[in-house]
Amino acid sequence: MPDEDSDAFINEAETERLLAENRRPDPGLVREILARALELKGLSSPQVAALTPLSDPELLDELFTAANRVKNSIYGRRIVLFAPLYISNLCSNECLYCAFRARNLEVGRRALGLEEIARETKILIEGGHKRLLLVAGESYPAQRGFQYILDAIRTVYEVKSGPGEIRRVNVNIAPLSLEEFRRLRDSGIGTYQLFQETYHRGVYARVHPAGRKRDYQWRVTAFDRAMRAGISDCGIGILFGLFDWRHEILAMLQHIRHLEERFGVGPHTVSVPRIEPAVGSDMSQQPPAAVSDLDFRKIVAILRLAVPYTGIIMSTRETANLRRELFALGVSQISGGSRTNPGGYSEDGLQDDGEAQFSLGDQRTLDEVIRDVAKLGLIPSFCTGCYRLGRTGKDFMDLAKPGEIRRHCDPNALSTFQEYLLDYASPETRRVGEQLLRDALEEMEPMEKDKNEAMLARVRAGERDVFC
Repeated sequence: MPDEDSDAFINEAETERLLAENRRPDPGLVREILARALELKGLSSPQVAALTPLSDPELLDELFTAANRVKNSIYGRRIVLFAPLYISNLCSNECLYCAFRARNLEVGRRALGLEEIARETKILIEGGHKRLLLVAGESYPAQRGFQYILDAIRTVYEVKSGPGEIRRVNVNIAPLSLEEFRRLRDSGIGTYQLFQETYHRGVYARVHPAGRKRDYQWRVTAFDRAMRAGISDCGIGILFGLFDWRHEILAMLQHIRHLEERFGVGPHTVSVPRIEPAVGSDMSQQPPAAVSDLDFRKIVAILRLAVPYTGIIMSTRETANLRRELFALGVSQISGGSRTNPGGYSEDGLQDDGEAQFSLGDQRTLDEVIRDVAKLGLIPSFCTGCYRLGRTGKDFMDLAKPGEIRRHCDPNALSTFQEYLLDYASPETRRVGEQLLRDALEEMEPMEKDKNEAMLARVRAGERDVFC
């Protein structure tokens, strides 16, 4: 089955027409759309287009309130945590917004060896992490090619330290051929993540003047190949700041609908990075379509309403304060204690921006992030149970849409949080976290409480990786 031509599912003219027709939506229509969103069935492209121009404070408040209600209905108090593991900043592309671009002489190049990857992994495990996002530039060390990625994944899974291990490796790497995707699937990954960066073809060509990434068609059809190869969990994303964000989210929805129609399931996650300053990139210092904090809040809220069962990921590009605000509007997964340079976890002090992909907005440790999340009354989760029990792709969505997935996700969040508190937390974080666990149990119905208390008791007795 060949990949479809992207013209068949990314229709720029249709997107512009919808935006033009919805420049001043009637407040009554907006409220009807928000009421529809509360039914947890998602929104159509015309409905999303009608929400993008909102500026009236009262309507914005109603938008944000609706997003909060939808997020709480589906995800409850859970916030999933992970760390990116950059293994290489070698790249053959010339992406004008990125420090890793091939012609950038201001960045020191590095590809970690397997022993270095194991050392980085051990540090992350000893900090409390259970899931990683493996990231590499779009070029691999000579003589090793794609096998480098497979060897890196195997190495991460082999590392053990005390009671800890990495239970799931997700990957963010270049688009692959069908056969390479099959090999990636067999390596035991969780989610395959890839950002289109921008869906506007003209802008895409301008910001990607050289390298394989210049091929829009090859990149936008990567998920088709991944799903055909049997990778059922994919993570989609846009780099906000390259083009009008209103156009981008409507185009991304077209991409999502295409995957749903062709494969019966859309993306497992949506990432929402904004361009941040990067060494050697003038474009990153002055993004061509910079997104304000208010518009960024609107993006997250609208996406939460449009694709309610899809996880929304926010990285440490953003500040701690903004990340706190966006938990309430739809963000369900965050990175913590991150570095975006190869070898960054083994080095003392802050990130070395001379080898990093971009600057960080939140440089707190994982323990500080977890304590902050817990103080907000949210449950930090390191759960990976669904991956290991085959609840992925369509099977996951079949449980998520009627609300059944929370019967698994909520207990797993509590058990993995209890593990963290016992094995890795600072005294202050443990104090805050144990109180949060007690409060969460007291709010449960009797049968639910008994189930969760039994799982927590097993963890406290020394058992690890307790999930349902």
